Amino acid sequence: MTIADLLQAVRKHLGAAVATFVVVATAVAAYTFLTPPKYTATAQLFATYSSQGESQNSSEMNSGATYLSTQIKTYPQLVKTEAVLDPVIKELGLGVTADELAEEVTATNPSNTFIVDVSVVDADAGQSARIANSVAKNLAKQVSSTLYTDESAKSPIQLTLVQKARTPEAPSSPKVGLYLASGVVLGLILAVGVALLLDVINTRVEGSSDVRELTKASSLGSVQRSELLSKPRPVVISQPSSKEAEEFRRIRTNISFLAPSEKDRGHLLVFTSTRPSEGKTTTATNTAAAIAEIGKSVLLIDADLRHPSVAKEIGIEGHVGLSHILSAQATPRDVVQKYWKQNLHVLPAGKRPANASVLLNSEIMVDLVEQALTQYDYVIIDTAPLSVANDAAVFGRMAHGIVLVVGRGVAEKKDLQDQATALKEANVPILGFILNYADAKKHSKKNGNYYYYYEDSKGGHSHSHR
Repeated sequence: MTIADLLQAVRKHLGAAVATFVVVATAVAAYTFLTPPKYTATAQLFATYSSQGESQNSSEMNSGATYLSTQIKTYPQLVKTEAVLDPVIKELGLGVTADELAEEVTATNPSNTFIVDVSVVDADAGQSARIANSVAKNLAKQVSSTLYTDESAKSPIQLTLVQKARTPEAPSSPKVGLYLASGVVLGLILAVGVALLLDVINTRVEGSSDVRELTKASSLGSVQRSELLSKPRPVVISQPSSKEAEEFRRIRTNISFLAPSEKDRGHLLVFTSTRPSEGKTTTATNTAAAIAEIGKSVLLIDADLRHPSVAKEIGIEGHVGLSHILSAQATPRDVVQKYWKQNLHVLPAGKRPANASVLLNSEIMVDLVEQALTQYDYVIIDTAPLSVANDAAVFGRMAHGIVLVVGRGVAEKKDLQDQATALKEANVPILGFILNYADAKKHSKKNGNYYYYYEDSKGGHSHSHR
C-alpha cells in the first residue's frame, strides 16, 4: 500500500478518522492534566570493598571487585525488603506497610560503576527526599551489619552516602509536553488505522473516488437520493427548477463532450450498471429528457427485455414495443411513442420474451439501431445490468463504450472491479460513470450554493430506482 492509498482511505473516511483523533488526543490530554503529579528524589550510595586482612594483593583486589559486582546486583531487590523499609516507616512515622512503600522505592546500579541510586516517587516533593535519604541510610546499614552473624565481624562491603536526595522542584510525572505529543502521534496513528480498517471492511462503493479507482473512468456527474426521482415522470419535466433537474443538465453537458465527430450520424449512449437497483433506468430517462430539453432529437430504447422498466418509470403504455419489432410482429412506426416534446421518442420493451439474448443479438436489432442513428441526434439504450447479461457489452461495441451508473451503497467494489476488467477484455471502454444515491452532505459541499430554488415534495412513497 502506498502513501497515496493511505491518504485516499483517510479522505474517504475523514469523519471517522477525525473523530478517532479527537477522542484519543482528548483522552490523553485529560489523563495528563487530571493525573496527580508525582515527584522523584534520588540519593546516591558508593559501594567499596575491603578484605579482612591487613594487606591486599592484586589477585585479592580483582576477586573483591568481582564479589562486589555480584553483590551490588542484589541491592534492587534488597532495598524493597522489610529489613530495609520497616526502619524507614518507623523513623518517618509513615502510615503505610512495607509492601506499599516498596511500590515507591527503586534501586539501580549504573553500568560499569559501583554507584547505587536509590529513588523514591511520592506525591509530596519533600517526603520523597526524606524517604530516599532514609532508605539509603538503612540500606547501607543492612549491607554492612547483616552479612555476618558475628556482630564483631566487619563486612567487606561498605555503602557510603555520597549524594543526599534533594527536594525536587518540579514533578517527574506526568510529563505534560511528552504526553501531549504522544497523544497527538497516537491519535494520528489510530485515525489512519481506523480509516484503513473501514476501507477494508466496507465492500460497497461509497463515493466517486471508489468508482474512479476501480474503473479508471471519469465522472459524468452524481445524483443524490431524492423523493422526486421516485415519481413517474423525469424531474426535468415535473420539477424543472429543482436541484435534481440541474444535476441531469450537468450530466447532459458532460455527455456532450462524448459526442462522435460524424455529422451525419447520431450519438449512441448505452446505460447499464453492475447489478439491479442502482438507478440506471431513472438515470437514463432523466438524461434523455435533459438532452431533449435543449432541442436535440432523442430516441430512448428500453432494451432490458428481462426486466423492462422505462414505460413504468415515465408513465406510458409499454405492453407493445422492442420485443415485437425483433420478433417481426410490429414495425418501429407502430410502437415508438412521442413523449413530452416532439423531439423525444420512446421505444418501450414490450412483452418479456423467452429468448431475450437471441433477439437482442439479432441483425434486426443492429439494423434498428443503425437506422435510428441516422434519424436522431441521440439514441439512448437502457440495457440489462452487467451481472444479469452481457447485452451491455454487445451494445457497447456498437457505441464504442458504455455509460456506467453506479449506486452508492448498492454496488459491490469487487463486482465493479470484475465487470470493469471484463469490459476491458471485451474492448468495450467505460466512457464515463454517473454516481447515483450520492451522499447528500458531500454532494452539497462539492456543488456549493449553486441552486437558488428548491421544490418541496409532499407525500409520495419511496422505492428503489432502476
